Amino acid sequence: MRSRFPTAPLAVPLALLTVPVLLAAHQARPAPYGDRFTVHARVEHSTALRLHTTKGAVTAYDPETGGPRWTHTRPGHRPLAVLHARVRTIALWEDGLVTATDGDTVRWHRALPNATAWLADHGGTGVLRLLDPRMLAVVTPDRVTAYRIVDGDLRWVLPAHRGCAFAPGRAVRHGATLLLAQPCARDSDASWTSQLVPVDDLGRVTPHRRPLGNELPRR
Repeated sequence: MRSRFPTAPLAVPLALLTVPVLLAAHQARPAPYGDRFTVHARVEHSTALRLHTTKGAVTAYDPETGGPRWTHTRPGHRPLAVLHARVRTIALWEDGLVTATDGDTVRWHRALPNATAWLADHGGTGVLRLLDPRMLAVVTPDRVTAYRIVDGDLRWVLPAHRGCAFAPGRAVRHGATLLLAQPCARDSDASWTSQLVPVDDLGRVTPHRRPLGNELPRR
């Protein structure tokens, strides 16, 4: 009886044809979060950048030559704020997504819950705040969220007091501490002292707190 399965000599060419098809299908998949990252010029061991944002892109330029190094776009979305912190460039987009790039690719993404409507009305002023060269604070009315810049690891979350809301654009730095305004409604039971919140890379500044250990874990 004739076999329904291909013989060995025929199976090998079929397998070889399958590999390019699978590779093509993999390359055709849309990039996560719609990222399009284009490298114009690679520069080794350099952290200096001049950043420029337009309605649809973040572009990094060489501060000496003025030539573009890379461009990051997310078609259909626009960047609201951008900052550079040594090894990463952090961007806040209008849909509440925070991205970090390293000059070669997009390294991580973090989404801000319930922030899209507020960003549409107020923009991104003051939302991205450096706590130190390693730590990023993302300030929205509802909460402050801190991430380790190199890998996007979530380190701590500080919710706003009941009846109060953080005002990202009114933060002031004092040494290593970031003083956040947290205005409260008139009928709130919050004291005036709770309307000014000090934070640093470890979270809210309080007596006798325990360090979180924000360094990268040792391998």
